[in-house]
Amino acid sequence: MIYIIVFIALFVLELAYFKIADKYNIIDKPNQRSSHSAITLRGGGIIFAISVLLFFILNQFQYPYFVIGMLGVSAISFIDDIKPQTRSVRFLFQILAVFLMFYQVDMFSTQPIWIWLIALIFVVGINNAYNFMDGINGITSLYSFTVLGGLYLVNNQLPAEQQFNNNIIYYLALGNLVFAYFNCRKKAKCFAGDVGSVSMAFTLLFLSIWVILKTNNIIFILFYALYGVDTVLTILIRLKNKENILEPHRKHVFQLLCNEFKNSQILVSVLFMIVQGAITYGVTQVWQQPEEKQLIFAAVVLVIPAIIYGIIKYKAYKLQLT
Repeated sequence: MIYIIVFIALFVLELAYFKIADKYNIIDKPNQRSSHSAITLRGGGIIFAISVLLFFILNQFQYPYFVIGMLGVSAISFIDDIKPQTRSVRFLFQILAVFLMFYQVDMFSTQPIWIWLIALIFVVGINNAYNFMDGINGITSLYSFTVLGGLYLVNNQLPAEQQFNNNIIYYLALGNLVFAYFNCRKKAKCFAGDVGSVSMAFTLLFLSIWVILKTNNIIFILFYALYGVDTVLTILIRLKNKENILEPHRKHVFQLLCNEFKNSQILVSVLFMIVQGAITYGVTQVWQQPEEKQLIFAAVVLVIPAIIYGIIKYKAYKLQLT
């Protein structure tokens, strides 16, 4: 019953946000990075942060340092959605939020400094990749469902004393379902905005770091395999072409599939969900297998998407020449 009440509350709060966004003109105008052509309400993904806040309030205020960090990075992202902030300010909030996350999972007391640095790069990198990839209808919500599902399966495979509270998965999934209802359609009612992509990514990364530390296994970074491959290869190619990687663009694979190859945005988002879902499920099945099998699995799920990326990129280049 509590989940039905939470779902209804989140739905109503999302509708209330639409009223506020419409009144104060919080909108997303098409630009050279966009894969859409109509002005749309921005920041609908604020419901993700609200979902986590509801979890916090209704579950005896668990994980307070993480929640403070999530709210802080969500707040600066929401402000950035309304009035762009400098990169240094946004980066500072990200770093502070990550430190709070690390404190919550006891990383500072259990891991050496070099692990902190690697984890910091991983969290900040994926957090920004999630933001970069939020460019077409449905992709953030559908992709996030695959990560949530993977985290749920792995968490339930851990000893009870090592598990995080599954309610955080349930609440965030309900918020994601509400957002998907308004975003995963041909003409979206709203976009996630930075506040949405960042708050979703930060929460998923908190849970991912949790299971990585509990299992002492980094294979769970493959929950973000498609986003990671697309983001890294796009950056490398842009650097090779001497482009400013901080400038807006439409060169991610999902953008090429929609803009150059004229595929439906929802179709492309579903494709990403299916492929990443298969990878995620594979991770949940292989993480307790011998290391050799895990390495082979990791190599396959990273190399194949990279090859497909190269093929799509080449065909798009040839198409642009004709």
